[in-house]
Amino acid sequence: MLAAESLAVVAAGVFFLCGLLMGCWKYYQIHTRNSGRAHPYVDIGHRASLLYAFAAMLLARFAEISQLPVWLERSAMLAVLIYFASAIVSYIWHGWREDTLNQFKPESGKAAVLVFMISLALVEVGGFLVLFYGVLQALMSGAGTVVGG
Repeated sequence: MLAAESLAVVAAGVFFLCGLLMGCWKYYQIHTRNSGRAHPYVDIGHRASLLYAFAAMLLARFAEISQLPVWLERSAMLAVLIYFASAIVSYIWHGWREDTLNQFKPESGKAAVLVFMISLALVEVGGFLVLFYGVLQALMSGAGTVVGG
């Protein structure tokens, strides 16, 4: 299995590609619609994909500096990246279906959306905190460096 930093770099590439492709989709909708605007979830997905790409690269650097056990770094990284990807997929889904302007106001399944959003917040923040702790630990012990590689 790939190291945590490699997983993050690959995910960054996939997220960035999604952002670029969604940018094309967004432009197409802006160009072809009377309103001159893309569907909100096409717009959100475009922006989020680009931001998640850069966030994944930040996490890759954190994993590189961290001196935590490989299994812990990999687990934290996978958890965060899976939730980043699931958010992008949900934006693509809603943009493609044009089924809502607000995914938090579903006709049914409000409990499922609430549970998912709470788990997303806990996993993304928790996974980041694991990697950030590894960076702080490495820097305080002198084992890690921020400059160079």
